[in-house]
Amino acid sequence: MGIFNKVFGANGEKESKPEKKSYLHWIPLTSVDQLEEIKEQSKTASVLIFKHSTRCGISSMVIKRFENLFQEEHQHLKVYYLDLLSYRTISDEIGYAFQVMHQSPQLIVVKNSVAVHHASHYDIAATDLTRFL
Repeated sequence: MGIFNKVFGANGEKESKPEKKSYLHWIPLTSVDQLEEIKEQSKTASVLIFKHSTRCGISSMVIKRFENLFQEEHQHLKVYYLDLLSYRTISDEIGYAFQVMHQSPQLIVVKNSVAVHHASHYDIAATDLTRFL
């Protein structure tokens, strides 16, 4: 019965795994006006923009991998989340403002009001966040 207790718990219920603490704090990007805020904030620290398509399987996989990149040391990074399906016009403005061609999913890092790094698709998960602290 020992193995069943490990799998199902002593009272017959499945044991739950402890929830992993998240160090990523999404800031919804829902207005073009926020791009000016991002530029201003980027004068003192790197600001990240994650563009996500909620209907794309690759984007769903990549966002999970991106979330897993965040460790305690990254908890103070500002990360804006853009839902591309709801806010495509903001995505277009991001391209103009930071001179980055649209892709999805896409990560753009802004420092001193300019894009200093951008990655798309699976390259996002290879991003070394520590270089932007």
